[in-house]
Amino acid sequence: MLTALITGATAGIGAAFTRRLAGDGFRLVLVARDRERLAAAAENLRKRYGVPVEVLPADLSTEAGLSAVEERLRAGGVDLLVNNAGFGHPGEFLEVPVAEELTMLRVHCEAVLRLTYAALQYLTERGRGGVINVASVAAFFSRGTYSASKAWVVNFSGSVAAEVPGVRVMALCPGFVRTEFHRRAEIDVSGVPDFLWLDADYVTRVAMRDLALGKVVSVPSLRYKAIVGVGRLIPANRVAWISARVGRRYR
Repeated sequence: MLTALITGATAGIGAAFTRRLAGDGFRLVLVARDRERLAAAAENLRKRYGVPVEVLPADLSTEAGLSAVEERLRAGGVDLLVNNAGFGHPGEFLEVPVAEELTMLRVHCEAVLRLTYAALQYLTERGRGGVINVASVAAFFSRGTYSASKAWVVNFSGSVAAEVPGVRVMALCPGFVRTEFHRRAEIDVSGVPDFLWLDADYVTRVAMRDLALGKVVSVPSLRYKAIVGVGRLIPANRVAWISARVGRRYR
C-alpha cells in the first residue's frame, strides 16, 4: 500500500486530495493546524474508504511545526507528498503587516522547499514516487506576495524535477476553486463569473492524471490554459497593470 502525506489536509484542495488518494487505496498522513478538525477528517476517511490514516497536527508557519513534518518525511515510507497548505491576504501589499507577508513566504516557500527536500531524501533512494506542490494560476501574473510566492513554487518545482530522475515533481496551478479559501482570507469573490470556478475534486483528478503523465506544470481546464497562454504573450508591465486592476475587484 502506497502512502501519501498531504499538508492543509482538512479543507479545500487538500481535503479533495485526501478523498481522491483514499479512493485510490493510499495510506494517508494528514497535516493541518486544527487538531479537532484533523481528527474528524481522519475518522471520516477511515470509515468511508477503509484505509489507514495517520494525523500530524502542525502549524507550518512555526519552526516546531515544520520540523515535525520534516522528521516524519525523513523517517521514510511516504511515496507521495502534496504540499497544499497556504492562505491569502485581502489587502494590497502596503496594507498587510510585513510580519504576515513573511508568514506567507514561510508557508508557501520555505515549507515547500524543506518538505520537498525531506521527502526526496527517501524518494530518490527508491528511484520513484512523487511531489505535488500546489501553486496557482496567479503564479503567471503579478499580484502581490501571493502570486510572487506561487511563481517561486512553479520555478522551484521545475528546477527540482530536472534534477531527480525517477521521481516526479509537479506544480499544480488551479484558478478559482470552490473552497473556503477566499472566505477565510476575507476576499470578496462575488463578482467572479461562474465559468471561472473549478471544482476541487476535478482539480485533484487532473493533478493525478498530469503527475502520471510526467508533467512538470499542471493547469486544470482549457479555460485557464488559455488565460495563462494569453498572459505569456502580454508584456510584463502590462500584465502587472491588468493584475492590479483586476485584483482590486476581488478584495
